[in-house]
Amino acid sequence: MAETSALPTGFGELEVLAVGMVLLVEALSGLSLNTLTIFSFCKTPELRTPCHLLVLSLALADSGISLNALVAATSSLLRRWPYGSDGCQAHGFQGFVTALASICSSAAIAWGRYHHYCTRSQLAWNSAVSLVLFVWLSSAFWAALPLLGWGHYDYEPLGTCCTLDYSKGDRNFTSFLFTMSFFNFAMPLFITITSYSLMEQKLGKSGHLQVPALIAKMVPTINAINYALGNEMVCRGIWQCLSPQKREKDRTK
Repeated sequence: MAETSALPTGFGELEVLAVGMVLLVEALSGLSLNTLTIFSFCKTPELRTPCHLLVLSLALADSGISLNALVAATSSLLRRWPYGSDGCQAHGFQGFVTALASICSSAAIAWGRYHHYCTRSQLAWNSAVSLVLFVWLSSAFWAALPLLGWGHYDYEPLGTCCTLDYSKGDRNFTSFLFTMSFFNFAMPLFITITSYSLMEQKLGKSGHLQVPALIAKMVPTINAINYALGNEMVCRGIWQCLSPQKREKDRTK
């Protein structure tokens, strides 16, 4: 894997700069929104519930994606990858861990909502903690496999960030891609669709229906708006954390 030191073939300086600016905006917006979610969870006792722990896991994963995008933005603005081959491997691993954790956390949230609304029983702390640990350990396992030789991390076409090398079509990468996709894309998608479909059927019958590349780097912002800012309790917790009156009361206690 050769290090990049000049503009990639087929890309002009203005194009690389534009990509860097887009990545920078996406990274900062996603990081800001998800940091607010994490901060509100830590500061607001009402949010420290098993169901909100799943949302916290998603916010942590999406913050990691945003940090990964921030590194890619910096490299694009520098018009080269300055961190070497080892840095490329680390960047690819970190980005893949957080991307998989984001996908699986979204599926976990869907299942948690199904459990809460359809079984009418609170999700237990040990179940939520076990689920979060499984999500992150499973994501780390699959992301580590390319470092061990099954799959491969390499530079993206622009040469300013690193991810799975989708250009390889050999048996090694194809077997990894299909196996990984089944466990980390097909299964979470099935869990998510099934959970929300069952919720719709259950709550619809009761008359109480209340179901809540560059594009990929926008996922943290979208998730923050959908799962965190779209939640009334989380929004209230964020407002309490940001409110000067609230902070003043905390200092006087």
